[in-house]
Amino acid sequence: MPRFPPKIIHTVFKLIYRKFGNRIQTKDDLLSGLTVALALVPEAVAFAIIAGVSPIIGLYAAFMICLITAVLGGRPGMISGATGALAVIMVSLVILGNERGEALGLGSDMGVQYLFATVILMGIIQIGCGCLKLGRFVRLIPQPVMFGFVNGLAIVIFEAQFPMFTESPTTPGSAWLVGNDLYLMGGLIALTMAIIFLLPKITTQFPSSLAAIGTVSLIVIGLDLDTLVVRDMASIGGELPSLVSFSIPFTLDTLVFIAPFAFILAAVGLIESLMTLTLIDELTETRGNSTRECLGQGIANVVTGFFGGMGGCAMIGQSIINIRSGGRGRLSGIAAGLFLLAFILFASSLIEKIPLAALTGVMFMVVIGTFEWSSLRILRKIPKTDAFVIILVSGITVITHNLALAVISGVIVSALGFAWQSAMHIHKESEIKEDGTKVYFLHGPLFFGSVSDFNLGFSPAEDPESVIVDMKDSRVWDHSGLEAIHKLGERYHKNGKNVKLRHISSNCRALLKKAGTMVDIQVLPDDPSYHVAQLKDGLPTD
Repeated sequence: MPRFPPKIIHTVFKLIYRKFGNRIQTKDDLLSGLTVALALVPEAVAFAIIAGVSPIIGLYAAFMICLITAVLGGRPGMISGATGALAVIMVSLVILGNERGEALGLGSDMGVQYLFATVILMGIIQIGCGCLKLGRFVRLIPQPVMFGFVNGLAIVIFEAQFPMFTESPTTPGSAWLVGNDLYLMGGLIALTMAIIFLLPKITTQFPSSLAAIGTVSLIVIGLDLDTLVVRDMASIGGELPSLVSFSIPFTLDTLVFIAPFAFILAAVGLIESLMTLTLIDELTETRGNSTRECLGQGIANVVTGFFGGMGGCAMIGQSIINIRSGGRGRLSGIAAGLFLLAFILFASSLIEKIPLAALTGVMFMVVIGTFEWSSLRILRKIPKTDAFVIILVSGITVITHNLALAVISGVIVSALGFAWQSAMHIHKESEIKEDGTKVYFLHGPLFFGSVSDFNLGFSPAEDPESVIVDMKDSRVWDHSGLEAIHKLGERYHKNGKNVKLRHISSNCRALLKKAGTMVDIQVLPDDPSYHVAQLKDGLPTD
């Protein structure tokens, strides 16, 4: 096992303190980082087993992702590592990779190498998203989707603790604990939760989660209680990671095989990371950098793939533990990564003695803190569409464990609901002037959802020869609105009549003239100056 001279370790921590320590409360960050590192161990092991790879691969990913994103990411205090959302996707990749390796004569254990290659490509895609600044689109995620996301994720975290109540947490279908074993497990969990809940009421100088883990561990060791510990899941001992020596062929066929998985993993990873970033922003009343977070996540995954890790993204549970424990600066994430590495290298025998009941109790408190309880109280007070979105996103998250699918579904439903409601707001009034001119006063947004009602309100055959459409209280939102105006001019032109537009923006005027519209446009001093969304090369632009 590798040993580092104390002088080198002291120098490393001194440099870290100089870089980050003057910006945060160093003690709180270090202690919360230690708490997070302890919580990362069993989760990393469990997620690796879910993905069908060795536990050490999950641990390598946890410390590398945590360390790199803490330095390069866009949200101080946010913790990243191996996650269940990615693990459930990786398991299919590993299985198919093993079958592919056997078919190519490379062996039946090539799935892990295909996984490493996919994680590298996943990171490259995320870096590309960062360069294109796609992370800012997280601002388009409505609040009901956020509620559904955190509620569903809290339930998923809660469900993930169920195996801890079996005789062998890592063995599917293992028998449930009964009798004294179950009572002991439940009692230790309750004690852990009680310490986490009550200690902050006495003092906030020490992280309650760390105090709970330490107290319960000492009780179990001191009384020699027979209960499940981390060692019952897997040994966490290891060594420093090294560069992967790839045996799989880097050909077009390999790229075609791993690309779909890489895109799905990149999307899920970024959505979960950016949603967690937004949540931590709300908790700390600060603002992270979504673009930098995309770049940080991408770089971390590229490095992790080359050094034999399973990749990862932001972890909402551990992030909340960190924030609740007082970790607000980058040093907390750096400390968590370094402590985890130290556990792997030097303290595996001690960490393996931590009772799973203590870690389960910590995660149950995370569930309670993560679930947005206020969303239950407001379900009957908010629009039915928003209430439906909260339930929909929560349900999809729980059923599929696919956070990307849940969030995208929620955004689509919210957008359709918004479009429908906006379409209901368009209406028009009309009057006849003394000179015989008929004036239509349009109210509400003109876009793809309202053009049908817009078209039904005009009578070209019955109207006088001179017609004015006043759009002072309306706005053209998209190309469909422009096309509706253009077709309106054609309808009046066919009836030998003239229609004029009043109070329309210069941007709309230019686009209508470029398209050769038959509508005359009156330019007035109080014309609006907004832009309208158009398509350029198939993409929206202003």
